[in-house]
Amino acid sequence: MAARPLVQVYGGNGEVVGQVASPAVLNTPIRYDIVQYVQSNLRKNSRVPYSVAKWAGTQTSAVSWGTGRAVARIPRVPGGGTHRAGQGAFGNMCRGGRMFAPTRTWRRWHRKVNVNQKRYAVASALAASAIPALVMARGHRVSAIPELPLVVATDAVETLQKTKAALALLTKLKANEDVERTKVTKKTSGKARLRNRSKKIKAGPLIIVGNKGTTAQRAFRNLAGVQVANVNSLNLLLLAPGGHLGRFVIWTQAAFEQLNTVFGTADKASTVKKGYFLPRPILANPDVRRVIQSDSVQALVSAKPTRFIKAKKPNYLKQAKALYKLNPYAAVEHGNAKALFRQAAAAKKSGSSLRKTIAKKGNTKEPLKQVKRSFAKYNKVVRSEA
Repeated sequence: MAARPLVQVYGGNGEVVGQVASPAVLNTPIRYDIVQYVQSNLRKNSRVPYSVAKWAGTQTSAVSWGTGRAVARIPRVPGGGTHRAGQGAFGNMCRGGRMFAPTRTWRRWHRKVNVNQKRYAVASALAASAIPALVMARGHRVSAIPELPLVVATDAVETLQKTKAALALLTKLKANEDVERTKVTKKTSGKARLRNRSKKIKAGPLIIVGNKGTTAQRAFRNLAGVQVANVNSLNLLLLAPGGHLGRFVIWTQAAFEQLNTVFGTADKASTVKKGYFLPRPILANPDVRRVIQSDSVQALVSAKPTRFIKAKKPNYLKQAKALYKLNPYAAVEHGNAKALFRQAAAAKKSGSSLRKTIAKKGNTKEPLKQVKRSFAKYNKVVRSEA
């Protein structure tokens, strides 16, 4: 998009004579896909219907011999005495037969394109013509141009009558290098030469004027590749030849100032095109690659994901802490078991039995089997962790 709010105006000698505000159409979002679609369909509207002759390849009374003769069932030329007799006819695989799917003049040659799509494509092409990178990528020699878009005083262009004067103006604006590039044309022979299209001329500068009835058309028409258009009737085929954005455009000041009137803005409707508003850009920065590679986006994209580790299911028979959460009373039982274990160790040292040790402590309420059972639990759970 063109970012400069003001554009300089150059005179007939290449000097700066003033400034003009940049129109809103030069900030239109560039939609290459829409330009390709519209340009492809508009090109089809200039085709001339053609077809082969209606009866070509079928002007014989050939009839199939049918089955039983060990030959194909293709229609065959009747008669005898010549090589032609008995030969296959009509089929596209036969000598002298018709073509497969003969072309017809009632084919759907032309295409209708929505008006809003055509306007969007023209606005995108105008926005692309203000970006030096796209203009140079298209092949135009604009390295010596003072700035793009290039705006020239109205009188310096629209009053020209001679080709010599027009070429002198382009030389002073340092645009003659692009004109010289268009002289190198590609010549072809064969059917192209027979049909009057043997030369392919490269597209040079496009001169856009703002007033009707000017003599600029006569002045520039003999320069190869240079074309003149009016700002009120801009054509996508001129702004994006071949569907390629970035045509080198030279504006007159009158035409440049009329762009806001012709196309309007995103908030103000056009006065020429009824009810038309310029497409509003959805993104403030259309460079998607730059947005994706920015630090703020990459910080979120490249952030390490939080890992969720699934907790293993504990074995309550071997892990005392897990058993205490499930059964808090197990801690009391284990505490009693620890006490019994100490008593058993002390009894073993003294040589007395566990039964006598329990009797001495006065723990007569708890039967001996229950004591042995809690002691076994302690041995299995607590001792296994140790």
